[in-house]
Amino acid sequence: MPTTLPESNDNAARAGLVSAMRDLLALGLSQGTSGNISVRSADGFLVTPSGIPAEVLQPEHIVAMTFTGEASPGLAPSSEWRFHRDILVARPEINAVVHAHPTHCTAFAMCGQDIPAVHYMIAAAGGPTVRCAPYAPYGTEALSALALAALKDRTACLLANHGMIAIGPDLKKTLWLAVEIEALCQQYAIALQVGRPILLEDDEIWRTVERFKSYGPRNLEL
Repeated sequence: MPTTLPESNDNAARAGLVSAMRDLLALGLSQGTSGNISVRSADGFLVTPSGIPAEVLQPEHIVAMTFTGEASPGLAPSSEWRFHRDILVARPEINAVVHAHPTHCTAFAMCGQDIPAVHYMIAAAGGPTVRCAPYAPYGTEALSALALAALKDRTACLLANHGMIAIGPDLKKTLWLAVEIEALCQQYAIALQVGRPILLEDDEIWRTVERFKSYGPRNLEL
């Protein structure tokens, strides 16, 4: 992998990350300083910094990193930079990673539960389940490895006792997916109170996955 720092003057990408972090708050997907986002950039990636509230975040606060884990001088990168880096390295088709702690996703993560095919919209995550990765401490190699396994052939997962991850080809579609997964978890939580949710067959979800290749926002940037 390259060892030189990526160009850090990508103003559009930096502004997009700031806007997306504020969207996480506005959409109810994150609270306080929780949540972090990254996008692929030049020879590495840009990631939100550690501990800065979205409402005061500025483009110059965004941290440029290499795929070897070197950060540009200045603010510290998000404590979760490792799984951002590892996802972008392992999945070359992915250009954006959104991590957040939305209420319903996190509630199922607290229970260590996968989300089954209770609605066809689960196909937006790439298959008939949204897997929940086992627990590991935040920011660790162990958590990164577990997240990568849960994301195999998927574009979203839960992290036990933690939150969720959504990934995608661009920032707009990845943020859209995060919203859809939280909505799905909310609907599933309510359905469990109403009765016994009926699961769709795997074959139906795989057919929907194919149909979804042309669904949702495409080739859009914040």
